[in-house]
Amino acid sequence: MEKIEPRTLAGFMELLPEEQVIFNYMKDTIRKSYEKFGFLPLDTPVIEYSEVLLAKAGGETEKQIYRFTKGDTDLSLRFDLTVPLAKFVAQNLYNLSYPFRRYQIGKVFRGERPQKGRYREFYQCDIDIIGDGELSVLNDAEIPSVIYTTFKNLGFNNFTIRVNNRKVLGGFFAELGYEDKIADILRIIDKVEKIGIDTVKEIFVDMGISSENIDKIIDFISIKGTPAEIITKLRSLNVKNELFNTGVDELEAVSNNVESFGLPSNNYKIDLTIARGLDYYTGTVYETVLNDYPQIGSVCSGGRYDNLAEFYTNKKLPGVGISIGLTRLFYQLKEAGLLPKVSKSIAKTMIIPMTNDMEYCIKIATELRNNDINTEIYYNEKSLKGKFNYANKLEIPFVIVIGEDEINTNSVTIKNMATGEQVKVNNDISEILKVLEN
Repeated sequence: MEKIEPRTLAGFMELLPEEQVIFNYMKDTIRKSYEKFGFLPLDTPVIEYSEVLLAKAGGETEKQIYRFTKGDTDLSLRFDLTVPLAKFVAQNLYNLSYPFRRYQIGKVFRGERPQKGRYREFYQCDIDIIGDGELSVLNDAEIPSVIYTTFKNLGFNNFTIRVNNRKVLGGFFAELGYEDKIADILRIIDKVEKIGIDTVKEIFVDMGISSENIDKIIDFISIKGTPAEIITKLRSLNVKNELFNTGVDELEAVSNNVESFGLPSNNYKIDLTIARGLDYYTGTVYETVLNDYPQIGSVCSGGRYDNLAEFYTNKKLPGVGISIGLTRLFYQLKEAGLLPKVSKSIAKTMIIPMTNDMEYCIKIATELRNNDINTEIYYNEKSLKGKFNYANKLEIPFVIVIGEDEINTNSVTIKNMATGEQVKVNNDISEILKVLEN
């Protein structure tokens, strides 16, 4: 029979088991961090009606959708977790308690050109806080604390959560007379780190912005200092635009409260170049970078938006949220040699039977599992050395050897694979657990 070559679609990640263990550890760490702040789990369908999913899509996004028909039904795979959230909230308006705090960790699909670190199927880890008509800016101030807790729990210390407010930027550009070009200017500002100041200036010239105002914009986004110093400098500009001043007030409120949430000053700063290119965001915006590895880019981003579900309901639902692209983050950390140090072992102990009497071995394994000790039994015929090599390769911490002598004396022999220490104890679950917990 002709064999089919086993191959995986380009842009889809498959991991070896030891890599998947690390990936799962990161996913669980993020989930636990989100739950610490009271976010509730949500899981929406991977497949949606196209008319529902694409209500606010367009341009490049719509070109990337995996869309198909089943019978007479037009269907699409979800391309992010925000649109399904909007649909869910609109559909369950009166079944939810507000502010509605949800997290979702799931796969999304985009048919873009695959490249290093960019996948067509990837995990996103999102949190959002949705308000009913209004949402306190204190929620914006709490988000950096969630980011900080998450990345600390993932094992990182040297990272910076960069925060800005789109109203500050938009109001300033409007003050200069470019109210009709705000969205375009924001998209350019958002790329300043990638393309550089000189290229930004060239683009502004092509947009018809005067050289005097180009200098004002560059000077404005280059304002540096502590959060308090930046707020003072922004107020000293005496900008009369109402949107600008509202944005400064919100930015100050966020900064003043960040420290109360336990966020160290060296992990947080106001950065006026952070714009988030999507028109979706209307207020506070966030980006997080690993300071020692800037080439990785933003590892967590998001912001405030005015109305989550405007395409599905007339009810005003403001919100704020962030997203971690876990698949891309995993790939980048793997390439940089920065993956968390996690044991490859799922099992804490492996039982090696040296007898044909399996009843005794199975009984002990069952007791261990009942006491939340992940336990594997090695059933295959192999030399003792081969069995120990197997346990070593999987980094299983303890091996329990059971032979005729152990059965006759109602005992077990436990070997610590790290130290080589070997002890024989009575077949009493409390005695066995004492050894395994040391």
